[in-house]
Amino acid sequence: MGAPGRVLLWLQLCALTQAAYKLWVPNTYFDSASNWSQNRTPCAGDAVQFPADKMVSVLVRDSHAISDMLLPLDGEFVLAPGASFSAAGVGSDPACHSGAPLLFRNPDRFSWLDPHLWSSATQAPGLFSVDAERVPCSYDDVLFPRDGSFRVALGPGPNPVHVRSVSAVGQTFTRDEDLAAFLASREGRLRFHGPGALRVGSQACTDASGCVCGYAETLPWICASLLQPLGGRCPQATCRDPVLPQGQCCDLCGAIVSLTHDPTFDLEQYRARLLDLFLKQPQYQGVQVAVSKVLREAHTEIQVVLVETGPETGAAGRLGQALLQDAVAQGGVLGILSATLRQSGMPATGGSALYQDGSGAWLAGGVAAVVLLALLGTVLLLLHRSGRLRWRRHEEAGPATAGLPLGFRNPLFDVMVFKQQPSVEPLGSDQKVDIVDTNFSYFVNPLFAGEAEAEA
Repeated sequence: MGAPGRVLLWLQLCALTQAAYKLWVPNTYFDSASNWSQNRTPCAGDAVQFPADKMVSVLVRDSHAISDMLLPLDGEFVLAPGASFSAAGVGSDPACHSGAPLLFRNPDRFSWLDPHLWSSATQAPGLFSVDAERVPCSYDDVLFPRDGSFRVALGPGPNPVHVRSVSAVGQTFTRDEDLAAFLASREGRLRFHGPGALRVGSQACTDASGCVCGYAETLPWICASLLQPLGGRCPQATCRDPVLPQGQCCDLCGAIVSLTHDPTFDLEQYRARLLDLFLKQPQYQGVQVAVSKVLREAHTEIQVVLVETGPETGAAGRLGQALLQDAVAQGGVLGILSATLRQSGMPATGGSALYQDGSGAWLAGGVAAVVLLALLGTVLLLLHRSGRLRWRRHEEAGPATAGLPLGFRNPLFDVMVFKQQPSVEPLGSDQKVDIVDTNFSYFVNPLFAGEAEAEA
């Protein structure tokens, strides 16, 4: 798209509300090498062919001299200023003429449900979206090139796709009646096809804590589109015990921090906090983060996904632990009620797994676990002797602690949890209390989970 087109698109974006927006990436330009069978644009003297049975709108931005052209039965050519066609003899450019006709690739190959085909211009460096949220959500504004040519396959999901608005060919559709009239017109049928339905008019997300994307019913079709180039199968994860975030099609090596929150939590402020306080630190370079609200067992929570873009070094897991500690320290300020950390295992490279500690030294996984457990045991012993830690056998636990979980499964603490205590009524003027770590509840030591519980 030339400079005027970019300016128009920018003005179009500024006219929208604060809702998120998704940009459609592929096109049906005559001048795009990816649209031709030999991954090059036609040279002088080339013979070109379009699929005879496909509808297509094609934007031509340059001048081309060709020897022969087979046109589709139903389509259009849109000539940009300065674009033209002229005749040239076969082989006029010996440097690139192959002798075989150059074929325009199937314009119906682009699916609305393919995450590869969408972009979010608001995505800051270091942030990414899980697969399903790369496709437009119900509260998103959808933008197609204003002066470009494109073709989109709708469906085959079970239900209509709902978005807030659709902007295409110089028009913005916010009412179903207007969009339906456009899709039924020849201009619309050249650009949209397939068995699916498209609806507009959804509300923008006005909740500061975020909104659920609403991809549950279309996720199987999103993953099918995403994995089609791979034969429909996910690549093998390179670590032991990988994690699978909600909305992601395949297992990942990294970590997931799950947050429950109160009404004061602000999703955008939390994203900014991750970027400014954590991702800019040298030890977390190469870690990417996806933050969104998800629905889990009829309740919403904030899902923070951490992955490493390079070789596995454990940085994602360390960042997850840092975020857990940040939630413990700043939960009241941030509006976080509880946090849970899950992380994948060590790289599946065979032999002894290695663990890198915070100083950069490499330790065998078993040695690291022993060191961590030894330190933890020393701390607990000191607390017990000082009277600030009491042990009770599990069967003696009262009703207040009877339902508490017994810790976590990974010996390297791959799952950690904290929960904020309920608010306490103000004390009277004649009452005094010694407060020691009362903001957050219990911690259960896996060394004693089967026999006793620790109370602070």
